[in-house]
Amino acid sequence: MMRFINLPSKKPGLSPGTMVHVGEKKTGEVKLHLIDYKQDDLRETQLQNADEAASMKDSETMSWLDVTGLHDTGIISRLGEIFSLHPLILEDIVHTGQRPKIEEYDGILFLVIKMLDYDPEQGITAEQVSVVSGENFLLSFQEMEGDVFNSVRARIRKGNLRIRKMGSPYLCYALTDAVVDHYFLVLEKMGEKIEELEDELIVNPTDETMQGIHQLRGDLIALRRSVWPLREVVNEISRGDSILIPSETGVFFRDVYDHTIQVMDTIETYREMVSGMFDMYQSSIGNRMNEVMKVLTIIATIFIPITFIAGIYGMNFAFMPELQWRWGYPAAWGLMLAVIAVMVVYFKKKKWW
Repeated sequence: MMRFINLPSKKPGLSPGTMVHVGEKKTGEVKLHLIDYKQDDLRETQLQNADEAASMKDSETMSWLDVTGLHDTGIISRLGEIFSLHPLILEDIVHTGQRPKIEEYDGILFLVIKMLDYDPEQGITAEQVSVVSGENFLLSFQEMEGDVFNSVRARIRKGNLRIRKMGSPYLCYALTDAVVDHYFLVLEKMGEKIEELEDELIVNPTDETMQGIHQLRGDLIALRRSVWPLREVVNEISRGDSILIPSETGVFFRDVYDHTIQVMDTIETYREMVSGMFDMYQSSIGNRMNEVMKVLTIIATIFIPITFIAGIYGMNFAFMPELQWRWGYPAAWGLMLAVIAVMVVYFKKKKWW
């Protein structure tokens, strides 16, 4: 399950802009995937080192460099030198506990978003994606392999004229839109989990059901913490507050903003449903306990009169006439069984049992 309380920074006392990787420790190779394109041309390659990206800066084509792996700060630092990135941008890229945000540094647009996925067993998983948008280049930084950008890559490869000719701001929009659209898939999976837990609550609620509800509530909190600030970021772009996002691209960000509103509305609805499930669980457990107590009470009530009869004839007084009667024992049993039968019929008639 995703942590929704951020750990403190691992670099206390260091000056702002110091690059220290904060996140899951990895030792694998950092991958640099380059897509270089223009309206009628496309080149896609895997770079061997950061120095090969130097040609992107002054190229007349649009270049998208996707960096997978943030643990090697040397590569991130070298890319910062090549593209003249502010030290605070580099610091935020390798510090994976950032909230979604947007910042501008001397013609560079820096965007942080959270790419989410959901597994019913593991819960919400979140990965920070940092996007650096320049005049004719875009850098995206991810923590691990596997993302939601395949649809964007496919559009570029197919020669979609809009994404081919509208430059870096539009590519930034396309990546943001892909991340937000994936939130709907996450919500769909969570909705299925909610339905499953509701069925368990009605049929046979268990301790595992309660644990599932508790985990689902935590996942919704984590999801809300990722989407809420992103909504404000997209709203800021769609209002035209950024001089680096042209108005023709800002229109598309309005659509992303509408999607974030829908996501937030769905999250709030799910949170209310999960809160109701807590009450439903307590009510189900209470009803089961009432049924058990009801049966025990009926059994105890039935045994009260026959215990009384057995007590009377168990006192063994010398002058009790029934003690010397030949049919006294079977008569006592008959009386007790008759009392039981009458009480059962009475309870059934009153619908107490």
